[in-house]
Amino acid sequence: MKEEFTTSARRWYDKDPVLSSAMKTLEESDDDTQIKIALNLIKIITEHNIEDSQYEDVTDIISQTEVDLQDSRQNRWYDLDGTLRTAISMLQNCPDSTRHEIAVEMAKMVVEEMKKNEADDVDSDISDSIDDEIEQLDESLRKKIEE
Repeated sequence: MKEEFTTSARRWYDKDPVLSSAMKTLEESDDDTQIKIALNLIKIITEHNIEDSQYEDVTDIISQTEVDLQDSRQNRWYDLDGTLRTAISMLQNCPDSTRHEIAVEMAKMVVEEMKKNEADDVDSDISDSIDDEIEQLDESLRKKIEE
């Protein structure tokens, strides 16, 4: 069944299908990937907000974010890490148009990071395979020496 995105979304980020998808993928990714994406998000959001004259400087952005971080609700999936929570809070405070632009960038980052992780897994598999072959060669060489 096709997912529907309406203005009566359950979560604030479900109103934008790109953002919703990126957040879902981010939620399902490993902790290291989440932190990397969060750090990049903070940088991108800061740049966008200053470029768009939304805020005068980084201090204004941090002040706005601190208000949200004082919220006592801490049972959302992104509340488990301070960096991730800050990045998502900053994203939530962006104007809709900026949020959508950042959502597109975020989706690309998440996909790129997942591709890197998959490549690392493949490299790890190849490395394990090579290690196994070396072990087998070593074993057969030892047997020949013993004979």
